[in-house]
Amino acid sequence: MLKIAIPNKGQLSEPAKQMLAEAGYKRSTHARDLVIHDTENAVEFFLLRPRDIATYVAAGTLDLGVTGRDMLAESGVAADEILALDFAPSTFRLAGPIGKYGSVADLAGSRVATSYPEILRTYLSAIGVEAGVVSLDGAVENAVRLGVADAVADVVDTGGTLRAAGLETIGDAIMHSEAVLIRRTGAGPSPEADVFIRRIHGVLTARAYVLVDYDIPLDQVEAACALTPGLESPTVSPLHESGWAAVRAVVPKNQVHRVMDRLADIGGRGILVTAISACRL
Repeated sequence: MLKIAIPNKGQLSEPAKQMLAEAGYKRSTHARDLVIHDTENAVEFFLLRPRDIATYVAAGTLDLGVTGRDMLAESGVAADEILALDFAPSTFRLAGPIGKYGSVADLAGSRVATSYPEILRTYLSAIGVEAGVVSLDGAVENAVRLGVADAVADVVDTGGTLRAAGLETIGDAIMHSEAVLIRRTGAGPSPEADVFIRRIHGVLTARAYVLVDYDIPLDQVEAACALTPGLESPTVSPLHESGWAAVRAVVPKNQVHRVMDRLADIGGRGILVTAISACRL
């Protein structure tokens, strides 16, 4: 039976459970569930602390896991990102008191507090800045105010929490993170894992695309197909009405309104958009 770790709390938890449900897997029924037994799909889901998931996967105790890219990097274990899941985006950035530091180089000789010490040490070493790393567990925004650090390195969403603590970001992002699916480095072939990965990839594709159907004059078919090339090629069928064709193609969801406008400009009519609930490519 396939064993998969998913986050038990935080911003990764509910989106991960929703993605599994969309992929046809059983959802937990109780908030305190530790394991979800999905016997129909021969999968067991273990609900774990997000920071621990990479360790379990790297040890081979679990076959796959969902965690943050930043948590995978911080763990330093032998596990690889195999699929970005397109939710829970964040950036890992340096921040200091407003107006104090003009660049990252100005942090030389300072103390930087973080709950991701390995990522920070690797970054500072790569750019040649020598600074002390103060390791804290959890939120670090108050570290400067409380006198244990001169600056911080933390996961940033909107930056509101930093500003409330009198801090501003310094330089470019150290890392861009999001939820990722991970697997042990060097893991052997697994048909069961491949099925799971295909299902999750299908959910990502279904979320990113819509199906567009429309009618178009025959002399505009080439132009219309250029607007809606699909993933492989659009389906074009003759209509009963002479001089017209029906076209069906998948279109990126974030482009569909622009595409509909341009189809209408070249004579398209009956333009219909349908959500995709699942797919395999």
